Amino acid sequence: MQIQMLKVGILQTNCYLVWDTCTRDCAVIDPGGEAPRILEAIQTQSLEVRAYLLTHAHFDHFRALWPMYEAYPAPAYVGKEDLDPLVNPAPRRFVPLPDTRFPLDGDTIPAGILRFSVFACPGHTPGGLSYLCEDVLFTGDTLFHLDCGRCDLPCSDPQALLRSLGRLRDLPGNYRVYPGHFDTTTLHEERLHNPYLQPGVVFSDPEPEEELWDPGKV
Repeated sequence: MQIQMLKVGILQTNCYLVWDTCTRDCAVIDPGGEAPRILEAIQTQSLEVRAYLLTHAHFDHFRALWPMYEAYPAPAYVGKEDLDPLVNPAPRRFVPLPDTRFPLDGDTIPAGILRFSVFACPGHTPGGLSYLCEDVLFTGDTLFHLDCGRCDLPCSDPQALLRSLGRLRDLPGNYRVYPGHFDTTTLHEERLHNPYLQPGVVFSDPEPEEELWDPGKV
């Protein structure tokens, strides 16, 4: 299995091309923008797109989905709870593709020869998903390197996010972690050093000066 990461869009979302080196079967994870760049990478590698996997339905993770589908029709997978219009108010509301499917926790998604195990990870959004393929965990905006996604947005749930983080932390073994933003990491490193993965962690209410949050934090 091979992975190419493209940082796309205004929020520099990590879009991943994941493919089998023999068959060229490919899954596109979080096509968040700049469709021409993603299409060029697919063509350069001579890939066959078999599935689009969304970790969640915030606009910066799906904006290139429709032009990608027009060029390479394939099923799209997203958490059904993220169809709530409050997750993405108009004009950035998520519009499902004709072939959109809603996987459940524990499902396995085929992308040609590749297989992705589904982990429900609500919190950042109600329908957040993580995907496991071989030794790689794609965590979207649930788990970042030494950080986690925001839980102060419409439809976010801080306690659900902590439960999702705890679930990822408690997976047996070690995995390479490919998040929705920032750098890749490993689950072992996050268990040791990520403050949001420590037992007993809680989210506290912000201090007054912290109400001036940074709009660039995702």
